[in-house]
Amino acid sequence: MKRAFVFPGQGSQFVGMGKELADNFSSAKEVFQEVNEALSQDLFKIMVEGPESELGLTTNTQPALMAHSMAVVRVLEKDFGIRLKDYADFVAGHSLGEYSAACAAGVFSLTDTAKLLRTRGDAMQKAVPVGVGGMAAVIGVSYQDVLALAEACADKKYVCVAANDNADGQVVLSGHMAAIEKAVEIASEFGAKRCIKLPVSAPFHSPLMQPAAEVMAEALGKVKAAKPEIPLISNVLASAVSDEKEIVQNLIKQVTGSVRWRETVDYMAEEGVAEAAELGTGKVLSNIIKRSGKGIAAMAVGSAAEIEELAKSLQNQ
Repeated sequence: MKRAFVFPGQGSQFVGMGKELADNFSSAKEVFQEVNEALSQDLFKIMVEGPESELGLTTNTQPALMAHSMAVVRVLEKDFGIRLKDYADFVAGHSLGEYSAACAAGVFSLTDTAKLLRTRGDAMQKAVPVGVGGMAAVIGVSYQDVLALAEACADKKYVCVAANDNADGQVVLSGHMAAIEKAVEIASEFGAKRCIKLPVSAPFHSPLMQPAAEVMAEALGKVKAAKPEIPLISNVLASAVSDEKEIVQNLIKQVTGSVRWRETVDYMAEEGVAEAAELGTGKVLSNIIKRSGKGIAAMAVGSAAEIEELAKSLQNQ
């Protein structure tokens, strides 16, 4: 039976994340300490105590979510003897989660991944002045209808693109704030049930992120990348890659490119994946997979009890 491990993206963070794992497993605590050392910052304190406004800063959110995901991976490996490469046919992650997936597959070290995500968060934040860009979720219409809406809101002056194709009826637009506000106003004309501005500080996964893509090209060029132990399904391709150089190139493209999550789930189904486990914080991706109608059983694995449940089910197969 084929299996995928998937890793969450921005929006799944919460104050208190990681505390239960650190309290129960020294292997999890080690991950959080390694990330703290890599960043020369007590990020774990912000994860556990907040404030929410500080955890919600992109520069902190991205490494924090990766740290929690990798703590789950480390506990599975060290405490339960579950090495991902022995049980996974694919790994995939949503946006920053693709870095977690790459780390879990052995492409980057934990230290390098933390530093890359700190650089990525900073670069994305600086690429566009706050208030100039934004994002909006369009609910209840097809991807094609959202593309038409984006086109209607963009012109020579303003960018508006489909940034995250998450699921049928759930697509996120990104671009200049004026174009996003227009999309919210006219979305119903394109059949949308709702169009909601998202509480984000930048227009992620749009051409406006080009300065950040250039920063990431330079940063990734300085990091040692190893061949993945597990094929990684790329956000920009929605298909699996096993060459580390291609994985790195796709991570650069991903900064300005669309996250093709709906197609990623389709690809998993076509490849015969029957089970998916979301390792880390929240249940966003596992819920999307469950609702996709593709027949993939999905579970969220972020707590000690959920890790134990996953380990038992894998050991019994």
